[in-house]
Amino acid sequence: MKIAVLDDYAGAALRLADWSAYPDVTVFADTITDHATLLARLAPFDVICVMRERTPMRAALIAGLPNLKLIVTTGPRNASIDLEAARAHGVVVSSTPSRKTTTSELSMLMMLALNRRLMPEVASLHGSAGWQTGLGRDLAGLTLGLIGLGNIGAQMAILGKAFGMSVCAWSQNLTQERADEVGVARMDSLTDLMAASDVASVHLVMSERSHGVLDARAFAAAKPGQVFINTSRGPIVDTDALITGLRVGSPAMAGLDVFDVEPLPLDDPLRDADLIADGKLLMTPHLGYTTEATFTVFYRETVAAIDAWIAGAPIRVLT
Repeated sequence: MKIAVLDDYAGAALRLADWSAYPDVTVFADTITDHATLLARLAPFDVICVMRERTPMRAALIAGLPNLKLIVTTGPRNASIDLEAARAHGVVVSSTPSRKTTTSELSMLMMLALNRRLMPEVASLHGSAGWQTGLGRDLAGLTLGLIGLGNIGAQMAILGKAFGMSVCAWSQNLTQERADEVGVARMDSLTDLMAASDVASVHLVMSERSHGVLDARAFAAAKPGQVFINTSRGPIVDTDALITGLRVGSPAMAGLDVFDVEPLPLDDPLRDADLIADGKLLMTPHLGYTTEATFTVFYRETVAAIDAWIAGAPIRVLT
């Protein structure tokens, strides 16, 4: 049985789990987007282990892999796998558990870095100025607006309050009961939330309804001086609208960990040297879930899913 482990940028798969029962495991550290090249690479494999949505398993790809019998995805869900196509071709799709604190920690890191001008001041220290050049902003006393109040949004509410922030939230299906349960103010609309928030942080699940919901109208409503953060999914934000907004100060700054296309192309408009140099834009390469503890869970449970499938009792099957 031939097993492929895809997109292991950190070289962690073989180190964090025991694959000794499977002598024919090939680990790939890069992401291929060309369909024909990807087909040729994956054609020999019976089992493909994917890291979240780094390599989408679309219908055409699944149909072109006659040896494929099992896909294991890290995380409890993966919208980039065509489950109907997998079922039609007799391919089982299993998932793994995840951890719930990594993304909220990164969001807070971005919030602190942007508000305290960390990157511009580090650059200043190591540049010709040689010392500090500006003033940062305390989180205490600011309003944190959460766009989405699921598990991660609720964690953000706790962390924001710990820093002395007032917290409000909005989503298309947020109820007053949920807002009361988490202890935050419920906003009637996204524009209301943007207008009230010194920091706005996105924690929505990617769906047709959330696609592009952060648009030009939302950014035009941003409170003066607002820091905008997206650690959820890139397509939730209209990138062109965000870039336009940053250039006119609405929002004032942004922190992005997720993008429409990943890895982020070298010629992507977001790689705007002026925005980055001015400290208006902080970008990280989708680090929200990339921690030692999380990847240990991912890869150990990937092996467990293969074990269960071989035993004839697949676990955590996505349907």
